[in-house]
Amino acid sequence: MQLPFPFVEDPEPIAYERGRKLFDGSNSEFLKGVVAMDGLPAGDRIEVCFAGRSNVGKSTLINALTNRSRLARASNTPGRTQEINFFTLTESHYLVDLPGYGYANAPLAVVEKWQRLLKRYLSGRANLRRAFVLIDTRHGIKDVDEEIMSLMDSSALTFQVVMTKADKVKEKDREKTFKQVREKLSKHPAAFPEIVLTSSEKGDGIATLRSIIAGLE
Repeated sequence: MQLPFPFVEDPEPIAYERGRKLFDGSNSEFLKGVVAMDGLPAGDRIEVCFAGRSNVGKSTLINALTNRSRLARASNTPGRTQEINFFTLTESHYLVDLPGYGYANAPLAVVEKWQRLLKRYLSGRANLRRAFVLIDTRHGIKDVDEEIMSLMDSSALTFQVVMTKADKVKEKDREKTFKQVREKLSKHPAAFPEIVLTSSEKGDGIATLRSIIAGLE
């Protein structure tokens, strides 16, 4: 019996190579940080964004994808980065790093400003092909993750869950989390029907995620 929301299989050789070329380290550069909609770059290329709770491993994953150890800045202070950060992938794609959410120490006014910008970005960016919502394998989907997923539902924006830090959980303990994630996703109409399982430290799932992004049109 096929599980709902199965894990994406490893890419075929052609898809693997397409992803490798797109994410060659020499092709990836930081473009700009944006704090308001009028600062967004022209929507003239394919765009994907990454969203996730603070400390979910978003910066580390972006660095692993691009083979650039310091391209995205990882911070020890949750919620420090309050910009939408744009990175270029050759001349065909933008990779977008959304501010981490779910942090407790940011002032309420800062959080509300970020939420307004996020809503406008997700619903008003015509070239945005897919959002990747990062979920820590150790913790599963939290209420704050579901808030973002519901926002994407209402924006009719397809999102795909990427499980991070899979190497931090023993294989026998993962199934409980996987079951919870699948049950939660079944309630979200905008959820893409496959999950990507990754470990940035070990490189698991990196080639798969690259090939997915390279295959979007």
